[in-house]
Amino acid sequence: MNSNVLIESFAEFARSKNIDRPTMMSILEEVFRTMIRKKYDDDSNFDVILNVDKGDLEIWRNREIVDDNSEDIWDFDKIPLTEAQKIEPDFEIGEQVAEEVKLEDFGRRAVLMARQTLIQRVKDLERDNLYQQYKDQVGEIVVGEVYQVWGREALILDKDENELVLPKGEQIPKDRYRKGDSIRAVVHRVDVLNGTPKIILSRAAPAFLERLMEQEVPEIFDGLITIKNIVREPGERAKVAVESFDDRIDPVGACVGMKGSRIHAVVRELENENIDIINYTDNLELYIARALSPAKLTSMKINEQTGRVSVFLKPDQVSLAIGRGGANIKLASRLVGMEIDVFRDAGDFEEDIALDEFQDEIEGWILDELKKIGLDTGRAVLAVSKEDIVRRTELEEETVEELFRVIRQEFEDSDDQDDETPNSGDAQ
Repeated sequence: MNSNVLIESFAEFARSKNIDRPTMMSILEEVFRTMIRKKYDDDSNFDVILNVDKGDLEIWRNREIVDDNSEDIWDFDKIPLTEAQKIEPDFEIGEQVAEEVKLEDFGRRAVLMARQTLIQRVKDLERDNLYQQYKDQVGEIVVGEVYQVWGREALILDKDENELVLPKGEQIPKDRYRKGDSIRAVVHRVDVLNGTPKIILSRAAPAFLERLMEQEVPEIFDGLITIKNIVREPGERAKVAVESFDDRIDPVGACVGMKGSRIHAVVRELENENIDIINYTDNLELYIARALSPAKLTSMKINEQTGRVSVFLKPDQVSLAIGRGGANIKLASRLVGMEIDVFRDAGDFEEDIALDEFQDEIEGWILDELKKIGLDTGRAVLAVSKEDIVRRTELEEETVEELFRVIRQEFEDSDDQDDETPNSGDAQ
C-alpha cells in the first residue's frame, strides 16, 4: 500500500465521520511519527510533510555529517561521511543531510498497522465527540427516528445516525413504537461502557415534561414563570408547581393557556397524562392543600420533625384526595416533600371503635404498624385504601385484607345489635 492510497482512504473515512481537517492532519502526523519512533527510536530529527488533498506524504530524515572515526557516529542525528557520500558525493563533514524515507521502507506490516491505528484513532475521536456532545445535552429534548424495537429497549437514531437508547423503564407505558416512527425524548444520562458512550433517553423523567412546558409556554422560556417542582406517574398523572416573578401574570393560567390550548399540546405528547398545575407558595399548609387538589380539606396537622402531615376531609373527598390507585396522594407527598396521611373528618362519624379494642382478634404488632401512620380507630383504617396501607406500612396485602374484614365485621355486628335493641315506646 503506497502513501497516496493510505492517506486518501483515511481522509475519506475521516470526512465521513465529520472529523475536521486540522484534527485529521494531527492524527496522520502522530501515527507516522509513531512508526518512525518504532523503527529509529527517535523522531526529533524527522520532518513529516503532508498534503491531505493530494494524498502526498514526505518523510525527511535530517542528520549531521561526522568523521567516520568520530565517537558520535552512533547518535540518532549523526551520519558517517562515507555513508553520506553515497547519497551525494560532494558532502563534507559538518554539513546537514536530508534523506527522504519512503513509506515502503517501514515494511508492509508496519503500514497495515498504521492504517488500523488511523481508523481506530478516528473511532476513538468519534466516541469522544459523541460523549461530549450528549453530555452537554443532558436534560434537553432530542428528536430521533425509531430504528429497532426490542422487549427491554428501543434503538433510536439521531440526525447524524448516532445510536441512542430508550429503555422500557424510561418509556411512557402507553407508548407503542414501530420502525421509522419519529420520537421526542429528553437526554437522561450518558453512560460509558468499555470506553463506548451509551446515550440513555427518557420520556418518563420529570425533565421531559419540564422541557415540553418550556416549548409551549413562552413565559417559562423567558424566565417570567419558574417551575419549582415536578412529580410524575408517567402516562397517568403529574403535578407541576409553578411560580410567577411578575404579579401581573397568573402562572397557572399562563401554563394552561386559552381553553387549555397550551397544556393540551403537552398532554397529547405524554399519551394523555393528567397534569395538575399548582400555584407554588411558601405557606406550607396552603401548598399541601393545593397539592391534594381537587380534594378539599377541612383541617390538617403538620409534624415537621417526622415529616408527616395528617389531613382531614369529608367522606366524599377522601377518594379524591387518594386518587386512582393512590396516585394523587403519592404525587402530592412527593411534591411537598412530606408523607401525607388521609383521615375522614371525625365530625362525620356517629360512632367509632378504638383499635385497642381489636386486640383479641388482631395481633398487637399489626395495631402498632397502623398507629405509626396515624390510624388509631376502626373507621380511620377503613377510610384509607388497602393499597395505601400496604405502601405506608410493613404489612402484607393479605394481612390488610384480613384486617379490613375483621373491622368491617365488628361494625356490622354493632349495627345489628343496635337494630335489635327495642325502642322505649315499644315496651308494654
